[in-house]
Amino acid sequence: MTAPSPVPPRAGEPGTPIIMVHDLRKRYGQLTAVDGVSFDVAEGEVFGILGPNGAGKTTTLEMIEGMRPIDEGSATIDGIDVRRDPREVKRRIGIQLQASAFFDELTLVELLDLFGQLYGRDVDPMALLALIELTDKAKSQVRTLSGGQKQRFSIASALVNDPRVLFLDEPTTGLDPQARRHMWGVIRRIREDGRTVVLTTHYMEEAEELCDRVAIMDGGRIIALDTPQALVDALIARGFRKERVERLANLEDVFIDMTGHDLREDD
Repeated sequence: MTAPSPVPPRAGEPGTPIIMVHDLRKRYGQLTAVDGVSFDVAEGEVFGILGPNGAGKTTTLEMIEGMRPIDEGSATIDGIDVRRDPREVKRRIGIQLQASAFFDELTLVELLDLFGQLYGRDVDPMALLALIELTDKAKSQVRTLSGGQKQRFSIASALVNDPRVLFLDEPTTGLDPQARRHMWGVIRRIREDGRTVVLTTHYMEEAEELCDRVAIMDGGRIIALDTPQALVDALIARGFRKERVERLANLEDVFIDMTGHDLREDD
């Protein structure tokens, strides 16, 4: 099998759309799972997609990633039409899923080397492990890792092909407070490295901390899209008031302060 040629470097101007989605639709019989979704994501942006279970978030992402056929509408990533050339799109993106399966008998370094060969790329496994702070586990097998370490390693594996865009599906689900905030730091470093990040999350604090803009989905449609602060300001302008005044700290802040920021990954 011929190895794919490397993706040519193409650095866009900050703020230039790298993802463009127009009137995206997906139907399953009488059910319309995604109903006319449109949005752009700027180069270098962290873009969040929020919504309750069944809102259409995952189906939308899978169509954009080329993992699920598009019924109607269009999606382009880095100028490539997803419907016309899904293979080329896959070479330009990385995908981290909530649950990933790896070869049990290989070490982390061996796995990253293997993934690099599948993409026809020479990779530096230790550099990727350093990004996610797992160099001390380089010769370990995935099955020996804690939940937070497995999540971080799945991100490293998604970066093997040096993607322009990284998709993260609820990257901190099931993590304890230290591991969750540590993951925030990993995502910020990935963004600082010049990549665009699209993530889904059920944690609203996480979306506020990480995302430049968020789209809120419900019933297969985007019902709001703006910066987190603008959405909050609009709600307040409509007369919304909390019964309890927001405090300067919450219980999670207390937990972190009392137990420390260090990861506890051997439980």
